[in-house]
Amino acid sequence: MTAATAEASQAHASSATAFMQEVVAKTPGGETLIKCIQCATCGGSCPSGPDMQHTPREIIALIRAGERERVLRSNTPWYCVSCYYCTVRCPQEIHITDLMYTLKRMAVQAKLYDDSTAPDFSKTFIMWVEDFGRAFELGLMGVHMLKHNPFGAFKMGDMGFGMVSKGRMAFTPTRIKGLQGLKRILAKAKELEVSA
Repeated sequence: MTAATAEASQAHASSATAFMQEVVAKTPGGETLIKCIQCATCGGSCPSGPDMQHTPREIIALIRAGERERVLRSNTPWYCVSCYYCTVRCPQEIHITDLMYTLKRMAVQAKLYDDSTAPDFSKTFIMWVEDFGRAFELGLMGVHMLKHNPFGAFKMGDMGFGMVSKGRMAFTPTRIKGLQGLKRILAKAKELEVSA
């Protein structure tokens, strides 16, 4: 091994360690990431796994390898539906869903996310939660579809009608009790995120 090759290898290892440390520091329970045994229980549990570019297991391996750009450009965090199956089933109790939220934030901050509709969908979802304390499915779908695929709403009409007729989706949003308390919590979270 030449001196230049050894130096390049050491620089990559240092970069990989720095990326891993950054992700661990920004993720609640992030210290558990180092315990991943690459068993693939998370990917096998994930309902969105087939649509992801990398399974959660692969994302953790890429983080360990210092593949910052590949990780932050991946669609994986954006396809996470926050069901927590991966977290609950993980034998190492890794906070995988929290990791996905961290990676979304990092991708947006670094402007490295795929310029798809996923980040805008997240922003629209957050808008409804901030205004009403919960998601409003019809409004979320309506706003998102009007911005990104106006004619796609027609394809979803039958499903939407079925959900409304079975009482699974409302025509108007409802506010939760204690909305002001939630708004204070969200404001504090934003404040902490900005200072981090």
